[in-house]
Amino acid sequence: MSMENAQPRPEPEGCLTAAVRIPVRIVVLVVVVPVRMVWDLLVVAAKALDRVLLRPVARAAAWLFRYTVTVPLGWIAEHVLVPVLRGLFMTVEWLAKALFVWPWVGLWRYVVVPVWRFGVVVPAGWLFRVVLAPVGRALGRFFGVVGRGLAVVGVWLAKALFVWPWVGLWRYVVVPVCRYGIGVPAGWLYRAVLVPIGTGLGHLARWIHRWVIAPTGRALALGLTGLGHALTWAGKALFVWPWVGAWRYVLVPVVRYGVVVPLRWLGRRVLVPLGRELLDALTVCWRIAGFVSRAVWRALGRAAWNFVGRPAAWFYRSVCTPVGHWTRDRIWAPARIAAVEAGRAARDALATARATVRQARRDAWHALVGGPRVTEPVEPVVAPARTLGSTTNASGAAPAPEISLRKQG
Repeated sequence: MSMENAQPRPEPEGCLTAAVRIPVRIVVLVVVVPVRMVWDLLVVAAKALDRVLLRPVARAAAWLFRYTVTVPLGWIAEHVLVPVLRGLFMTVEWLAKALFVWPWVGLWRYVVVPVWRFGVVVPAGWLFRVVLAPVGRALGRFFGVVGRGLAVVGVWLAKALFVWPWVGLWRYVVVPVCRYGIGVPAGWLYRAVLVPIGTGLGHLARWIHRWVIAPTGRALALGLTGLGHALTWAGKALFVWPWVGAWRYVLVPVVRYGVVVPLRWLGRRVLVPLGRELLDALTVCWRIAGFVSRAVWRALGRAAWNFVGRPAAWFYRSVCTPVGHWTRDRIWAPARIAAVEAGRAARDALATARATVRQARRDAWHALVGGPRVTEPVEPVVAPARTLGSTTNASGAAPAPEISLRKQG
């Protein structure tokens, strides 16, 4: 067989995926369909509950809270609390001003200011202008002349006592003594003695450092370095290399090839495809369960409509509506008209009885007391609306007898 016609060998992961996908999707579909049906039922019930109960209850509660709490509290706050607080604030403000402001304002305005102005300021101003200012100007001129003379004399005396002696002492005593008694000998001693001695000591110290201290230090450093290397090598050989070898050549291979590689292979070849297929199966089965659930609930809804809703609607249209119309037209309307007529007749009877009792009371009083009979004005009784014998009556109107006014008179 040629290499061109050779079929590619399926990957182990593809075989495992194909072997896992269908059973997993079947099991997940069987588990997910009831859950999706219950979920759709709960969603529909929640929407119906929200539309039928929660929203009306919320609106009713909001309306009730508004007109039982918010509006009364607002009215009380606007018409009771605000005027009361405003009046209380104005009263407290007036009392505070009457107790703590107006007495001090009156005392300051009508006592302190006049006393200070006319008892202190005006006399003091007059005294300053008439007496103190001229006296002060004269004294100022006098003390100015005397002060300038005293200042000149005092400056000359101060210089003669405190400046010129110290200046002469510094210039003619201290400076020559320091220059020719200390500075010149100290300079000669530094140049002729100290500089040569310091130069010789420096050369000696450099020679000792170069030929004695430096070689000795390098030898000690080489010895200590070799000893440190030896101790380091011994410490590594005893305490480091065995553990490094055990870690590198025992623990790491065992953990890598005995635990990590199998777990990685298991996760990459088994767990990841299984989880991916499970997630894909859940997604696909959830959509399929949605189609199944909608179809089932649609079928149940149509069955419920055909077996319950349609007969109920037919019964309502064919039985309840005619019965209701017949009850309204044949029983309720005549009963209402009869009740209206009975009420009107009762009111007319009560009016007639009241008029009769009133007339009997007047006749009895006239019989007991005597005197001319006084007739009180009586409200005219309005006759029911006449239809002149027609068979068509107005709403609530009763036909009246056709009797002329002359016969009634």
